[in-house]
Amino acid sequence: MVSPKIGLSMLYCLGQPFNGAIVQIEKAGIPNIELVDDGLHALTGKRVQALNDLAASYGLKYTVHAPFIGVDISTPSDWLLKAMIKGLKKSIVNSSALNCQVWVFHPGSKSVMSDLSPGMDWIRNLKTASLLSKFARDHGVKAAIENVPEPFLFVMKTVEDFKRFYNEVDEDISMTLDLGHANISHQIEAFLATFAGKIVHMHAHDNDGKSDLHLGTGFGTINWEKTADLIKKIHYDRTIVVESSEHVQESLNRLRQLFF
Repeated sequence: MVSPKIGLSMLYCLGQPFNGAIVQIEKAGIPNIELVDDGLHALTGKRVQALNDLAASYGLKYTVHAPFIGVDISTPSDWLLKAMIKGLKKSIVNSSALNCQVWVFHPGSKSVMSDLSPGMDWIRNLKTASLLSKFARDHGVKAAIENVPEPFLFVMKTVEDFKRFYNEVDEDISMTLDLGHANISHQIEAFLATFAGKIVHMHAHDNDGKSDLHLGTGFGTINWEKTADLIKKIHYDRTIVVESSEHVQESLNRLRQLFF
């Protein structure tokens, strides 16, 4: 029976200096690490070198979460979109230098222009996602778009949104399934059943079914036993990254118990 690989996102220590994240990676003893290319942990050439040295010492494999703070790949502003694409391409180049397995990015958002120019945000989301996916592929990186939660104004949150996206997009774009986000839309089972062939990466955290709390696994309303059975049913053997902001070690232990 195939089993997923368990990983750890550095999101929980994003408020610490970058050197603090390095210490946490060393202490974690987890071979699959998701880096967050934003804020205090934004990737630079020097940091890429340090992370590659760390990977060589500890046998690490990286995934990278693209910059997301203030980023909107559907923005109606041409000059803002140009700047954002430039920054996201830089993230992909750094991810390639890290031999990154997956580069996770968010869909675009609605704006004041959504009512004034209906459909613009959706079209820009399609075009920018396609552009980024092709650029990533050209650099040996797999881009994977993430499902995001209510009540935020993203243009893609539900199974129905992703069905439309995959029907219309002109690139073969993979998916990162965020289980915590899917719990808020009450669609964990539907996402897994519908997009089993697209999912190349997963985020695991918990919540109350209403807000994106990033609780430890087992500290919210997700039925993890049922979820693990569904994941096994689709023969998923890639990485599930703990993206909890608290109870991190308990969350890692919980996933190990469920899958091994």
